[in-house]
Amino acid sequence: MFLLLFVALQDETGQYLIEKHTILTAPAIQLLQLTRQSRQKNRQLSLSNNLVVGNPIMPKIGNPPQQLPPLPGSEQEAITIAKLLNTQAITGSQATKASIAQLMVKARMIHLATHGLLNEVKTRGLPGAIALDPSGNDDGLLTYSEILDLKLNAELVVLSACNTGRGTLTGDGVLGLSRALISAGVSSIIVSLWLVPDVATAELMVEFYRQLQQNPNKGQALRQAMLMTMKMHPEPPVLGGVYADWGSRIRQ
Repeated sequence: MFLLLFVALQDETGQYLIEKHTILTAPAIQLLQLTRQSRQKNRQLSLSNNLVVGNPIMPKIGNPPQQLPPLPGSEQEAITIAKLLNTQAITGSQATKASIAQLMVKARMIHLATHGLLNEVKTRGLPGAIALDPSGNDDGLLTYSEILDLKLNAELVVLSACNTGRGTLTGDGVLGLSRALISAGVSSIIVSLWLVPDVATAELMVEFYRQLQQNPNKGQALRQAMLMTMKMHPEPPVLGGVYADWGSRIRQ
């Protein structure tokens, strides 16, 4: 069930479920209380900083190590979204793992447009990592276990990358990046269940933040953004790459 993209399901008339309903998902039922507590705490803090990252200098993975391909669409996505959020996009060599991890702790909203890794990277037996620029002695991979060690206060994190909503399936839900972020203190997340196209993702993400400025309800803003994106990209691979997670979650 956690691998099923509910927004792309169709009824007998061919209408998508997202055309009728706003859909939210929790990676585990036990996390609902935790997200509620995080939401209350984050509102009290009233953080004003927004963090937007796009297309960092990519790290190397594998054996032999090979550099992940750049994402020029993600860079333009970050620049456009940063303007909407009244901040400056952090891209290229400025988006180091060390600096981004520090900025995440102080941010109210976090948008990371880069590669998301699943089974390629595991630490302490836990899958998942976010690709950032290596610096010093680090490999540029912000892993599941490292996210757990952060004390985050963000009301929204968007992982605008491939497969960021997936992970190891257990009787207690999904163990992946979404679980790590919620456990670290984030109240709402946007992630993807599928491989996602660079250009269409940028269009969807920009539209989401435009909708969010008009309606602070993240789930409803995401739904409206998907409906707008469907007009340009009507096939499910574009619509469906978006996955909502307790409040919302995305990347397409």
